[in-house]
Amino acid sequence: MEPSADTTALLLNARAGRRESADQLFDHLYGTLREIAHARLSGHQPGATLNTTGLVHEAYIRLVNHARVTPADRAHFLALAARAMRFVLLDRARARARQKRGGPRPPLPLDAVQVAADERAVDLLALDDALSQLRTRNERLAEIVEYRFFGGLTYEEIAEVTGRSVATAERDWVRARLWLYRALHEPTADV
Repeated sequence: MEPSADTTALLLNARAGRRESADQLFDHLYGTLREIAHARLSGHQPGATLNTTGLVHEAYIRLVNHARVTPADRAHFLALAARAMRFVLLDRARARARQKRGGPRPPLPLDAVQVAADERAVDLLALDDALSQLRTRNERLAEIVEYRFFGGLTYEEIAEVTGRSVATAERDWVRARLWLYRALHEPTADV
């Protein structure tokens, strides 16, 4: 990745209303965004309706359409992109689930959820429901899941975005995964 100073300069220029800087920022971080999207789409079925490029572009469009969002630095931009990718994937999963209307499926471990595979849309929706429940109990842990699972951010990037230490980001990730595991596997338990 190119130096963070380049990213920061592009962000500052984009926030100042320079459209060409916003486009350059996208070009500058495109490779990183593709890596994140590819990780989220790993294991998807051939012929799936959303590929890496499509996910990156849809997420970017969502970011651009929210002009009130002004990322402070590279990590913050990637965190916002992670959130946008999450919502793109959720919208697709909801649409797919409406089409299939299948019965409930057995819960899977958090790491096993293939977020882009059309036949696993129910798993993504169950994860989103659990994440929403976690957000009502602990916003910080839900934020970590969004950044790490949906955005593929490293612990260092999460620490930079949140202003917490790397060790805290790692501990929060462990706590969040445990909470979500229980919520997905023991839905009647009060987690």
